[in-house]
Amino acid sequence: MEFLVASAIGILTAGGLYLVLRLRTFPVILGISLLTYAVNVFLFASGRLTVGAPPILRDGVQAYSDPLPQALVLTAIVISFGMTAVVVMIGLGAYLGSDDDHVDDRTGPDEDASEGSS
Repeated sequence: MEFLVASAIGILTAGGLYLVLRLRTFPVILGISLLTYAVNVFLFASGRLTVGAPPILRDGVQAYSDPLPQALVLTAIVISFGMTAVVVMIGLGAYLGSDDDHVDDRTGPDEDASEGSS
């Protein structure tokens, strides 16, 4: 079980980093979302991976799952949803303002030549 969760975290992180390094806006947003999912799974796995264990201590219970990582993940999901909405709006505004969705603001060789001659 631990190997499966660790592999999922590694795959999500690798895919997120690959997409963050792209030059277009939409893959960068997807990459940031994948990285937040990887962090959420990591936080959730840090609270012990026990199946069927209650999150609250009761009399006679020997094994329990830690409720703190579950609360952290719930908070992180809400924050990442808000962050994704803000980043999508910023990306949409940048696309509508410049008619281009490149992340960097490079100028092409034609624009460099015309700026130097004036």
